[in-house]
Amino acid sequence: MFRCALLMLGLVLTLMLVSATASAAQTTAAEAASPSAAEGDFAGLVDIGAGRRLWLECRGRGSPTVLLEAGTGNDADTWDAAGLAAGAQPPAVLPGVATFTRVCAYDRPGTLLDADRPGRSDPAPMPRTTAQMVADLHALLGAAQVPGPYVIVAHSFGGLVARLYAATYPADVAGLVLVDAAHEDYYAHLRAALMPAQWAAATGAIAPAGSNAERIDTTASAAQMRRAAAAAPLPDLPLVVITHGRPWAWPAGYPADALEALWMPLQRKLAALTPDAQLTIACDSDHDIPGEQPGLIVAAVRQVIAAVRDPASWPPQHALPAPDEAACHGRASVRTMSP
Repeated sequence: MFRCALLMLGLVLTLMLVSATASAAQTTAAEAASPSAAEGDFAGLVDIGAGRRLWLECRGRGSPTVLLEAGTGNDADTWDAAGLAAGAQPPAVLPGVATFTRVCAYDRPGTLLDADRPGRSDPAPMPRTTAQMVADLHALLGAAQVPGPYVIVAHSFGGLVARLYAATYPADVAGLVLVDAAHEDYYAHLRAALMPAQWAAATGAIAPAGSNAERIDTTASAAQMRRAAAAAPLPDLPLVVITHGRPWAWPAGYPADALEALWMPLQRKLAALTPDAQLTIACDSDHDIPGEQPGLIVAAVRQVIAAVRDPASWPPQHALPAPDEAACHGRASVRTMSP
């Protein structure tokens, strides 16, 4: 139920408590891992400086390296078998991508999969901004010797992290897959649509004192993304935008229809960031596309990887004409549309 609550709120911040005892128990084994994730299977804590360590795991072989960036509150396990929803068809994204290239996932501070699977990275002061997350990720990749270039696959709020990373280090990013990803304009619209008490609850304003749970300064993060997008527009790289086809299960009392109506126009804005971007609707998923339709994400990553290796393969030839997204509702299918 705890993980379901995270996914119902999706891009907004959720109240979470991280179990320090369980995290410490995992640390002992992690410290024995190799300090380099340059090749081979790797899982362990990596010192990123200033007395802080982040949990990283990598599998597979090949280039470019895929980086998996989770949504608010979720750690690396959301991309693995533990994150699959009931009835979802395996493999999960991380093992699926590992069959054809190198792939890495990590825990941001304060993240977890559910109450029984706390995050493994060292805590950091909350709330945090996207720019701080980008700095952490860059330090992690350098310290662990993870080879580039990178294709970043990002879910939910992780979409802002991926795009800001690409704007900050454009030479390092070769492609993007944005999975029901945040747009910088979303949070202002969200705040306007919610009652003050709903916004306060959603953003963790009433989090218990001393909590290490991930909380994000969405106002500062959105402003950082706007400035970066204006100063360094996304280059013409392979981009797939995947969005949900089933409405989110918002809590009772929330303006679900109004919130849903905000979403697709912003997804189209993301798909307009490059000329040949592909916008795909995951008709069988709500916001939890990594857990419910991981195969769709793996297929999109495969397309982007192929394009990085052979630019002539992009855009893919099998894209379909743009349908009305309402055609997804109640259908077990995937629709691919031009932005």
